[in-house]
Amino acid sequence: MSDYEIFELGDLVLQHGMTVPKAKLAYKTYGTLAADKSNVILYPTSYGAQHLDTEWLIGPGRVLDPTDWFIVIPNMLTNGLSTSPSNIGEPLAGGRSPDFTHWDNIHAQERLLREALGIERVALAYGWSMGAQQALHWGAIFPGRVERICAVCGSARTSPHNKVFLEGVRATLTADPHWTGTHFDGRPVTGLRAMGRVYAGWAMSQAFYREHLYLDCGYASLEDWMVRSWEANFLRRDGDDLLASLRTWYLSDISDNEIYGGDLDAALGAITARAIIMPSRTDLYFTPEDSEAETARMPNAEFRPIESIWGHRAGNPALNPDDESTLRQAVSDLLS
Repeated sequence: MSDYEIFELGDLVLQHGMTVPKAKLAYKTYGTLAADKSNVILYPTSYGAQHLDTEWLIGPGRVLDPTDWFIVIPNMLTNGLSTSPSNIGEPLAGGRSPDFTHWDNIHAQERLLREALGIERVALAYGWSMGAQQALHWGAIFPGRVERICAVCGSARTSPHNKVFLEGVRATLTADPHWTGTHFDGRPVTGLRAMGRVYAGWAMSQAFYREHLYLDCGYASLEDWMVRSWEANFLRRDGDDLLASLRTWYLSDISDNEIYGGDLDAALGAITARAIIMPSRTDLYFTPEDSEAETARMPNAEFRPIESIWGHRAGNPALNPDDESTLRQAVSDLLS
C-alpha cells in the first residue's frame, strides 16, 4: 500500500524533444484545501529525495503547517516514484532514458494542480536544493500564478562551480564496474557507497566536522556517520535514477527556455512573487555569493542567509532545531 497518489500525464513531450509514453507524477497532499483554493503551498522534492524524506517539516508548529495550509508535494521526475529510468519501460529503458528538465517538472506540476486538484494559483512555492530550483522556475515561468517563494539553498541557474561538483559525483558513481557507458547492468553498490562519501565532504561544512557535530546526531564516530548516514542515503536509490536527477540539476536554468532564450536577467526580473532567498552561509556548492547576485536581480526578493555551520543541510535541518526555527520564521513572514 502506497501513501501517495499518481497523476497520469499521458504521453509527455519533454523540453528536449523526446516523448515519454504513459508518464506519471507521484504526489501527496497534506491539510485541507480551502473552498476558494487560496491556501496552496507547493513543496517539490530535492535531489535523491522522495516525499517521505522531506515531509518531516510538515506538521502543526513546523515549517509548513497543514492546520491552515494545503500542502502538495510532487515527486520530481527521475526520483523513482514519478517517471524515472528505473520505471520508464521500453523502449526508453536500458540506457535510452531522455533528459528531464525543470521545465518538464513544473509543467507536469502545473497540470497536476489544475487538472487533478482544480488549483490555478499557488500561495507559496517552497523548496530546498533542487526543490528551490523548481520554486524559482515557477516564479519565472508562471509569474502570475505563484504569490510567494521561499527558495532555500538553491539557485536560478546551476553555476559553473556547482557543475564541477556534479561532474565529480557523476564520475564517482559511474566508476562502478556495473556501469556500461549508458546505464548500470547491476546494482552499483561500490559506486553508491563511494558517492555517499564524496557527497558528505561537500554537503556539510568544514566547521561542522571540526566541531564533531555528527556526534550530536546520534553517530558514534566519523566512520559511523559516513556509513549509516551518507552511504545508506544513496544505497536506498537506483543508480540510473540518481544520474538522471544529476542531469536535471546540471541543466537547471530558469532562462533556458522559449520564453527567455537564455537571458537570465530577464528571467529573474520576471519573478514578481514576494520572495525570500535563503542560502546557507556555509553551503559549498549553492554559495551565498551566487544567491546574493541572483536576488539582486529579482524585483521583490529579500536575501536572507541562514547563519549556520551545517553547510547545505542547514536548508533541510531535520537534526538541527535552530535552523528549522530560522526557516519557520521566514515562512511565517511570507504568509503573514
